[in-house]
Amino acid sequence: MPLNLEDKRAIVASVNAVASEALSAVVADYRGLSVAQMTELRKKARETGVYLKVVRNTLAKRAVEGTEYECLNDSLVGPTVLAFSQEDPGAAARLIKDFAKDHDKLEVKALAVGGVAYGAQDIDVLAKLPTRDEALAQLLSVMQAPVAKFVRTLNEVPGKFVRTMAAVKDKKQQEAA
Repeated sequence: MPLNLEDKRAIVASVNAVASEALSAVVADYRGLSVAQMTELRKKARETGVYLKVVRNTLAKRAVEGTEYECLNDSLVGPTVLAFSQEDPGAAARLIKDFAKDHDKLEVKALAVGGVAYGAQDIDVLAKLPTRDEALAQLLSVMQAPVAKFVRTLNEVPGKFVRTMAAVKDKKQQEAA
């Protein structure tokens, strides 16, 4: 069913609004996936906070104009699904990579972060980025380590004193006996 001009403008505006606030994007070829598989992919995308949209390439090119994802224009060829990470940079890459493990028909074309386009082979780098919660946990553990070591060092002073006093007591008892 052909789209009228207003529908096209709405799609372009919608994708552009998401692209301007997204942290990263993945472009994939979904050719060969069934409707049920695409529905499953969309469901997983909603659960992980990823905006997933199948858009005509001409509309997608217009939608990413003026955003940092304009660098993806060369990869917008053939059947294309756009995935934008909205909460953490690696969400879309993890979603597409995990889904492609079980469905070999889904092929990554390109991805972009910070206005730089990367090839499909770089999806592992982006997918392995920690989530926000994981990054905060790592930061807290790094911040906690010096404090914990300082407390152990402070605790060692009275401990060493007690051990020295015990050794003196034992020595005096041995001399008295």
